[in-house]
Amino acid sequence: MSIMTYREALNQAMREEMRRDETIVLMGEEVGFYQGAYKVSKGLLDEFGPMRVLDTPITELGFTGLGVGAAMVGVRPIVEMMTFNFALLALDQIVNSAAKMLYMSGGQFSIPLVVRGPGGAGHQLAAQHSQSLEAWFCHVPGLKVVTPATPADAKGLLKTSIRDNNPVVFIESEVLYGTRGEVPDGEYLTPLGVADVKRPGRDVTVIAHSKMLLVALDAAADLAKEGIEVEVVDPRTLRPLDVETLLNSVKKTNRVVIVEEGWPQYGVGAQFVDVIQHGAFDYLDAPILRVTGADVPMPYAKNLEHLALPAKQRVKDAVYRVLYRQGVGAQGHA
Repeated sequence: MSIMTYREALNQAMREEMRRDETIVLMGEEVGFYQGAYKVSKGLLDEFGPMRVLDTPITELGFTGLGVGAAMVGVRPIVEMMTFNFALLALDQIVNSAAKMLYMSGGQFSIPLVVRGPGGAGHQLAAQHSQSLEAWFCHVPGLKVVTPATPADAKGLLKTSIRDNNPVVFIESEVLYGTRGEVPDGEYLTPLGVADVKRPGRDVTVIAHSKMLLVALDAAADLAKEGIEVEVVDPRTLRPLDVETLLNSVKKTNRVVIVEEGWPQYGVGAQFVDVIQHGAFDYLDAPILRVTGADVPMPYAKNLEHLALPAKQRVKDAVYRVLYRQGVGAQGHA
């Protein structure tokens, strides 16, 4: 094992895959000379040159379309979004071209395309740059959606996504880029559609993805001091979703809290609730609770931003509620 940052793990994944397969190219704003807005592509231009690491104009719709077209003729593009807020400008290419091309061409054109970059809130980036939009992409047949939370998963899942012959939306987090963790040495791949139990427990299942996993693990560590053993499950891939692992955990603990940074209305967590109530309803000893971001545009003020995002205490309060214990501040929709 090696200790590295989430940023370094992503860089290592792209470097290894580009060395392995010369059809892989990276394109996006500032990925080359500037080495990535968050330095994820550091050193790649020097190693692979400007024909494989392409700095693009500020035209998300344009360079994503270029990626789709290149994928149709045998290239394996990695398209970096400076932030997934900007992917809104490329929704037509992602949703109407990339996701549908295999189907509409009768299987003639696969689209081995990865669209990657940071999603969710940073620190005081305000309403237009702090959105968790994974539910939008999860809604679309033909897309795979990946949200790694640890350096090891970031590397293993990105390598697998690059090798996949279908379009993959790979959502990272700028808050996670500097986090450190163990990463296996040598070649390894993490399969899509396989969740991971990050902390085993017997009392409550907490499901959390991306940087909310860290919040959930922090809450679980606190609760363990009170004798409450929380099982923390990281879906890792939101589409396809590992339903079996989620249900097996619920059948063991009989209680569920779902934590997500996104808005509560029609969110990813709502899909988890649907899956659980269909597959494990008779095992539930309490209603499922969701801890989400506030149903408002993200405030700029630091104190209001903090209130809008899920925090450790809100997760703990939700766990108290599903255990029918008295929690602090736990009321209504968690």
